[in-house]
Order: sequence, then C-alpha cells, then structure tokens
Amino acid sequence: MASAAMPVAHAPLEGSARTWGTIALSAATFMNVLDTSIANVSLPAIAGDLGVSPNQGTWVITSFAVANAIAVPLTGWLSQRFGQVRLFVGSVILFVIASWLCGLAPNMTSLIALRALQGFVAGPMIPLSQSLLLASYPRALAGLAMAMWAMTTLVAPVMGPLLGGWITDNISWPWIFYINIPVGMLAAFASWTIYRKRESVTKKLPIDTVGLSLLVLWIGALQIMLDLGKEHDWFHSPLIIGLAITAAVGFAFFLIWELTDKHPVVDLRLFARRNFWAGTITTSVAYGLFFGNVVLLPLWLQQFMGYTATDAGMIMAPVGLLALVLSPIVGKTVGSVDPRRYATFAFLVFALVLWMRSNFNTQADFNTILVPTIIQGVAMAFFFIPLMTITMSGLTPDRMPAASGLTNFVRITAGAMGTSISTTLWESRAALHHAQLAETINPGSPAAQAALSGLTASGLTPEQALAQVNRLVDQQAFMLAANDIFWISALLFLALIPLVWMTHPQKAAGTLDAAAGAH
Repeated sequence: MASAAMPVAHAPLEGSARTWGTIALSAATFMNVLDTSIANVSLPAIAGDLGVSPNQGTWVITSFAVANAIAVPLTGWLSQRFGQVRLFVGSVILFVIASWLCGLAPNMTSLIALRALQGFVAGPMIPLSQSLLLASYPRALAGLAMAMWAMTTLVAPVMGPLLGGWITDNISWPWIFYINIPVGMLAAFASWTIYRKRESVTKKLPIDTVGLSLLVLWIGALQIMLDLGKEHDWFHSPLIIGLAITAAVGFAFFLIWELTDKHPVVDLRLFARRNFWAGTITTSVAYGLFFGNVVLLPLWLQQFMGYTATDAGMIMAPVGLLALVLSPIVGKTVGSVDPRRYATFAFLVFALVLWMRSNFNTQADFNTILVPTIIQGVAMAFFFIPLMTITMSGLTPDRMPAASGLTNFVRITAGAMGTSISTTLWESRAALHHAQLAETINPGSPAAQAALSGLTASGLTPEQALAQVNRLVDQQAFMLAANDIFWISALLFLALIPLVWMTHPQKAAGTLDAAAGAH
C-alpha cells in the first residue's frame, strides 16, 4: 500500500460521468437502506416457510441491524487502509453475494448468519457513497450533491415495507434479496469504471483489536437489547438487564480506550468540534423521532383502522413527493442561506405535521391521514442537507469518511432506539387509556348499558357483547396512545431548535470545501 503525507485532490466530475456516478452511488445507497426495512413485512412468510415462530423470525432484522451498526463506524479506518473506492466497490459486491445467499438460505440459522454478513459488509457503503458523491461535484454544487444523497436515505425506509409486502404477496420472499443482485452489480460496475482512477491515498495502519472488540461488545449488546426489550418486558427481564449492563460497561471502556489509543478504530476526537457534536446529536434525535413515527403510523393503521399492508404503504409513500421536488432547490440555495434557518424551518414543519396527527380520531378517512404525510415531505427536504452541512463543516478531506461513518452510526442507532421507544410507549400508554376508558363501562353508565343492550338484541351473547365493547375500547385506547406520542414528538422537535443554534454559522460553500476536494 502506498502512503503519502498529503491527499491527492481530484477535479470534480463533469457531464455524463457525474450523472452516471450519481446514479450508481444513489442506487447502491438506496439498495442498502431499503434492506434495513424491506424484510419487516415479510417476516411471517419467512418464519412460516422456514418452520420457526414469528418471534424467532425477528432475528432476521436484528442480525442485520447489529452487524451494520458495528461496521459503519469502522469506515474511516478501513478507507485509510484499503482506499475509499476499493472499499466501496468491494462492499457493494460482497453485499450482492450476501443477498444472493440470503435468498438461498435453507433454514433460519443460515439466514440469520447471512443477514449478519450482509449487514456488516453494507456498513461502509452509506458513508463512502456520501464522500464519493461530494467529491464528484464542484464546491458550488456540493449542496445539490447532498440533496441527491439525502433523498435515497430518507425515502428508502418508507418504500421498504411497501415493496417487501408486494414482492412477498405476488412472488416469494427470497426475491426481496434477489432484487439486489442486478442493482448491485450495475452499481459496482459503474462506480469502479468512473471512480477507479480517483482512489484515495492509503496507508498501513495497525489494527486496534481491543477497540474493535469493545465496539462489537457494546453495540451488539445495545442493539439486541433494543430489539428484544419489548418482547421480554424490558427491565423486568434478567436478559435485558444483563444486556444493558454489558452495553454500559463496554461503552465506558470503549470511550477510555479510543480516546487514549494512538491509532483508534473510531476517531472520537471529532466530538471535540462543536458543530460536529451538536449537528450529530440534532440529526440523530430528529431521525429517531422521524423513524419512530414512520413505524408507528402504519402499525396503528393496520392493527386498529382496518388498513391492509398495501393501503398503509400508500399512506406513507407520498412522503417523498415534495421532498423530491424541494431537495434540489435546498441543495442549490444552502450555500447562500444560513443552514440553521433551513433546519429550524424543517423542525417547525415536523412539529406541525405531528400536531395534525395528534388530532386524529377513529373516524379519520384516507385523505385526512394522507395530508400530513404529504406536508412532511417539505420537512424532509429542509432537514437532512442543512444539518449534514453543519456537522461536516470545517473538516479536512482525510477526516471526512471517519466523520461520515461516525455520524451515520449515531443516526442509525438513534433510529433503532426511536422504533423501540415509540412502540413501547404506545403500548404502555394504550394500557393506561384502556384502564381509564374501561372504568366507564359499568352498570351505572346509561351509555354503556344501552350499547350492551343493543348488541345483545342483535343476537350476541352477553359475553360476546362485552368482547365487542372491549375491542372498541382497545381501538380508542391505541388511538389516544398514538395521539400522545405524536404530541410528545412535536414538542421534542421544537425542543431541538435551540440545539441547532448552538452551532457556529457556516455557509455550505465554505463548509464543504474539504468534502468537495476530498478526491
């Protein structure tokens, strides 16, 4: 491996090379992010076909998430060791091979192991696609490059369940993995053809085995705790308590080791920069809130509003419409507008959308539920690009992959935490509302007695009438619980605004100087 003191700066791509480079990198990113959620709705089919319970099937999701979370922060170290282009193309090819093997898996044990492999090799793809894309554009268009990248990252998790459900219903579940093969091979071929002469400088670095071991330990424990917590009643379970202690102790030792080691596997010193830590925390908390609500809304619609998986997907799909239209505009103007203003506007729109959802009731029709989803596209366009601009500001080219990997790792972990917290809170608040509503179903309530009398008069037994009333109470309780979470999420988005303004003002043109010249 060659080593050099100074990185080589490559001129931005032009014409068709830049267009095809953008398409190749975006396709690889979309394929990667899609796989984090595409298997969710296919779990019953996968579990049934492989002869295991649905609970065991959830490890298909967990294994990918754990391995991916471990690999993402290693991007900076790996790219310095092997080169950004080689690492990216190699990750895409390995991802394609792992996807093919997942589709061929003969049993659940094999599928879980192969999903872990798929998640691990996918780790460097997202940070490196961001770094390579920024290097493809001139400084003045760096914001537009970020817009293209952000759209794939935000729209793919929404499209995953819709596409996964359709493939499972109309073809068979292995095809949720097989569809990666043509996309990945084309992306790898195009990326290597366009970027192979723009390889970054490499240098031999010692392997931080202690740091890597601690990283695997605490991230693995944390992710498994988040995925299994609800199923095991959280901290009433010795397993969850043990995982929480392991994650906390492992994280403490990891911090101490990485901050004192000469060649750390994760560059935690990046958090010494105010814009990096404030931008990373803001992006991650906002993404956790966004992702938690993306999971919660279809669950409520399918379980308590009578929507099919496809109908719920149709409610969520338009979230990308306004984002697709507005993101290029944001990307082109973020250089002349303080990105903190854009981020503030995004959080205000998110808060408005969630406040609208907090007023839903069980009589809400398709259009009433759809309107806030469409408006949310505005917030998505103004959310990711300005915050990434703030987070990456002032970094030198050689630190970009490490910074991108670290901030993406925190964001992905926050997304997993947002999902676990929102679904757990939803169920606990629903139990509270159910108890409060059930108090009114008693012999002294004329309304309750009238309802029960009407049901028994229609031919139901007293027990069946009470069961029907209980289902109605359940529906109302889970609706009220969803309203509570939407309301709390709106307030939290507003609370994030002061954190945005703690950062130093940066214009995108200056901010992304280093990024645009990284190759």
